[in-house]
Amino acid sequence: MTKSSPKVLIYSHDSFGLGHLRRCRAIAHALARRFSDMSVLILSGSPIIGSFEFRTQVDFVRIPGVIKLRNGEYTPLSLSLNIEHILAIRSSIIEHTAQVFDPDILIVDKEPLGLRGEILGTLEMLKQRGNTRLILGLRDVMDDPQMLREEWTRKNVDPALKDLYDEIWIYGPPDLHNPLAGMGLPADVHGKAINTGYLRRHVPNDARITEPLPFDDEPYILVTPGGGGDGVEMVDWVMRAYEARSQPLFPALIVLGPFMPASAATDFLERAEHLRDVHILRFLPTIEPYMAGARAIVGMGGYNTFCEILSFDKPTLMVPRVIPRREQSIRATRAETIGLLKVLPIDEYPDVDKMIDALVQLPRMAPPSAAGVNNLLGGLEVIGDRVERILEGRADLDEASPLATGLTNTA
Repeated sequence: MTKSSPKVLIYSHDSFGLGHLRRCRAIAHALARRFSDMSVLILSGSPIIGSFEFRTQVDFVRIPGVIKLRNGEYTPLSLSLNIEHILAIRSSIIEHTAQVFDPDILIVDKEPLGLRGEILGTLEMLKQRGNTRLILGLRDVMDDPQMLREEWTRKNVDPALKDLYDEIWIYGPPDLHNPLAGMGLPADVHGKAINTGYLRRHVPNDARITEPLPFDDEPYILVTPGGGGDGVEMVDWVMRAYEARSQPLFPALIVLGPFMPASAATDFLERAEHLRDVHILRFLPTIEPYMAGARAIVGMGGYNTFCEILSFDKPTLMVPRVIPRREQSIRATRAETIGLLKVLPIDEYPDVDKMIDALVQLPRMAPPSAAGVNNLLGGLEVIGDRVERILEGRADLDEASPLATGLTNTA
């Protein structure tokens, strides 16, 4: 029997923000680097996935986008169709892609059943086929356990965790936070969990600082609200500190993010024209070289930013959001407790003096590595090792004769 090249399918619903897409892309690229004959396909609803570069062996399928309204309901991003019609289209594309691609491994990012249950049919189909390892990938922190328990109960997630998924990968170390704790899940679900560690980020080989910075080679602070959709208050708070000018501050490079509301972005750009030490960029699909070049970082506490500040070892001030999820606040508070960074609660907004004091202290702070916490960033290596073992098991089954051994093509 001719051995086929390994295939990994990654699902990311991406209704809003950059977190899911950037995490999935980091995993896809790491797998492509490690396995020279592997094909990795990302299913995503992100409207800006085409703005990112993907290495050879990695490609994506863009499904129709949706956005989440303030009342929690979803609506189509572009098409003039009702949401049920959009979800039916998305589900059909997802299932047909999985059927034809026939992956060795499916990794589902964060949402066990996908957006409004859109991937459940695909999970059931692949489980019945029996030749795909089904993986649920979770952030180190999902939400307050009570809130997450209520959400998963409402969505009827538990049967999929028990009966469909083969493994649950937690993208963080075991001793910082357990997103499954306090959820009342059976022991066999906990037994599927593997802590990978955080996902290390690198500056891509061909990445450079292409946008000239007007700081004359001065050290600068990078301010990033991630996707930017919920970062208006944080950026405004930083801007107010520079406008007050009551103490000397390092220059600031603020990257607003592609989902920053247009009216807020316009306002910030106009205000920055009057500040010689503040430079604003709208969006950087490759932000790593700017992070690597920064003296320190101000962020909101999202998963990707946290991985980056650990990877590039930068003194960090986090201003985590608390609505609609407490994820960022839980992560930031825990990280501050073990000495990785400092937190300025958003509840203190818009106290300018507190932000100024925090920005003055920030460049003098020790980097995360000074906290002496080991083995934080091994996630991509652990994932690669696990994928290798899965594929080895799959190859052993492919080479065996089902008629002779009585084996079926399962792992």
